[in-house]
Amino acid sequence: MEQLTLNIAPKSITKIIASSAFDFRIELIKKIGGDDANEIIGISKDLSEIFGKDLLLTKDNILKYFSKDTYPFIARHKGKIIGFIIGVPIERFKQESWVRYDVNLLKNNTIYTYAFVITKKYRKIGGYSKTLKRIYLNWIKKKGYKYNTGHVKEGTAKQFSKNIEIVKIFPHWYGAKTAFEYYRRLL
Repeated sequence: MEQLTLNIAPKSITKIIASSAFDFRIELIKKIGGDDANEIIGISKDLSEIFGKDLLLTKDNILKYFSKDTYPFIARHKGKIIGFIIGVPIERFKQESWVRYDVNLLKNNTIYTYAFVITKKYRKIGGYSKTLKRIYLNWIKKKGYKYNTGHVKEGTAKQFSKNIEIVKIFPHWYGAKTAFEYYRRLL
């Protein structure tokens, strides 16, 4: 893959949140660097294949989602990024029409999961996906947030846990061919 030239530092600044003896770790990205940006942009292509090109990260928008105002976590296996999850306070979306359905808007108590993806190779093995999600949810709860929200394909949220509420179903979520549900999870 060709190296992107971004107006960012060559190396990311991260904090290891969790690690295992099997060379797997979860890191919070404090500042994205060119070393990780290429891998993350490549992985976002998997996400855009599922949810559309609006979720594709590029050299032009990656700093919007990997910034001081977001909570971007990456999962690494043997040093290689195999997935990421990005949490964003819902207040950052106050201009979006869907957020008006959330009673917690402007209460500063809710993190919206903007993107969550594990590469195809690691989706069904080793519990990487569940581990990344569990650590992310525990971390945002420790930071004082009470709720986690997000959009998923209709019917998906009921598989999460008992603490899930469907806030609204969107039949045409940003041009998607299937309906999406906006869920709220009590942390």
